[in-house]
Amino acid sequence: MTVDDEAGQLKGEADEPGWEVDPDDEWGVAVVEAVGRQLRLRREASGMRAGEFGRKVGYGEDMVYKIEGGKRIARPEYMVKSDKVLKAAGLLTAMNEDLEKVRYPKKVREIAQMEAKAVELQLYDPLNIHGLLQTPEYSRRLLMMRRPAYTASEVERFFEARVARKSVFERDPTPELGFVVEEWTLRRPLGGKAMLRRQLEHLLEIGELRSVELQVMPLDREEHAGVDGSIEVLKFADGSAVGRSPVVANGRPVSDAKQLRILELRYGIIRGQALTPRESAAFIEQLLGDT
Repeated sequence: MTVDDEAGQLKGEADEPGWEVDPDDEWGVAVVEAVGRQLRLRREASGMRAGEFGRKVGYGEDMVYKIEGGKRIARPEYMVKSDKVLKAAGLLTAMNEDLEKVRYPKKVREIAQMEAKAVELQLYDPLNIHGLLQTPEYSRRLLMMRRPAYTASEVERFFEARVARKSVFERDPTPELGFVVEEWTLRRPLGGKAMLRRQLEHLLEIGELRSVELQVMPLDREEHAGVDGSIEVLKFADGSAVGRSPVVANGRPVSDAKQLRILELRYGIIRGQALTPRESAAFIEQLLGDT
């Protein structure tokens, strides 16, 4: 909970969802507990009680105990303020780098780490517009439509993780990115027509990037190699690669040459069946005009 600058009052824990520790993430739990232990030891060494310390950094006493006990992930501003109050000379602020790595669910974090190293990504999602292509508003709405429903905390955590993955577009040099999206995902007005319009506009902007090949798979195709589900193939600078698909190794990442060949074969056929990037841009523009 943080200070409301206008009211001068502390907000409740419910105001900051999405910062719980995933109990199944052993490494993440260890990092959060270690940071919390350092905070507690430094606070106690300063002679401050949790309530007094909380008021100085703008957080409530209950949150101080939860962060120090490894039950909540400290926000970056909490670490910065703690560093100043406890006169830690930048040591606590530096821990934000470690906390940044565990803010997101383990599965999402592993995907992001691979994407951050890849020099080429081949991506196909038959159910939704791919997460890397979604606007923030579209991503949040999609997560809120999940059934059984995510908790507010889970929505925030997955949302922030999805947004963070988009840093792949900011890398220098940018990896080569290939996307194939289904026409029906571009037509369904999830969240309303205004949200869909912004999403279509965003796709046109992404498609203009030199490193991006964005293709649309039309509904009227009589042949479609994507009936077995999503495909993700990541290639790295050393020549190695990792692939994933629901029908290969139960969706687990694979690096076996035979399995990768199958995924690349399927992806190549899907690309050949889809509209070209130029045709796809024109198609999206037409959809935008009709929305």
